[in-house]
Amino acid sequence: MHRQSTLKLLLNLNLRSPERRLIELRMEHGDLDALIDQAAQLTPVDELTLRRLKKRRLALRDEIAKIEHDLLPKEPA
Repeated sequence: MHRQSTLKLLLNLNLRSPERRLIELRMEHGDLDALIDQAAQLTPVDELTLRRLKKRRLALRDEIAKIEHDLLPKEPA
């Protein structure tokens, strides 16, 4: 029973890892790219929705860059 609770704890920690978050953000960013491409093809184009999608995509890109930076090994001084 103790081994099972340890395994659950490890899985929980893994679900909250920066690496997993990075993968999730990249997937969402890719989904938004596709959605923006589709929305741009529609006539008439809903400019407000398109701007909101692009703003969200930019925020995701910024968050991805921050996590990538945090995951980089620190250079010795």
